[in-house]
Amino acid sequence: MRITFLFAAALGVAAIAAAPAEARINQRQAHQQQRIARGVADGQLTARETYRLERQEGRIAAYEARSRADGGGLSARERVRIEHMQDRESRRIYHQRHDAQGQ
Repeated sequence: MRITFLFAAALGVAAIAAAPAEARINQRQAHQQQRIARGVADGQLTARETYRLERQEGRIAAYEARSRADGGGLSARERVRIEHMQDRESRRIYHQRHDAQGQ
């Protein structure tokens, strides 16, 4: 009985810890979309750069949707992979916005 309670408590803690991580993924996705939009509005991104960045954002979103669809939300490994993909995309956005091609 005590082991069952401890196991249930551990699962509850893991679920609570996962929720902020998943929210962080969604917040980053929204922020990166805003950065792309600002780059377009400011003339820092060409049409081709915008297309490539948006396409990669779509790939990340599709991977996230597939990962969530297999049941049980995102595993720790899937969250790490998505965050890594978002890190790389963030660097791409920065470089494309600052490469002076759009200006």
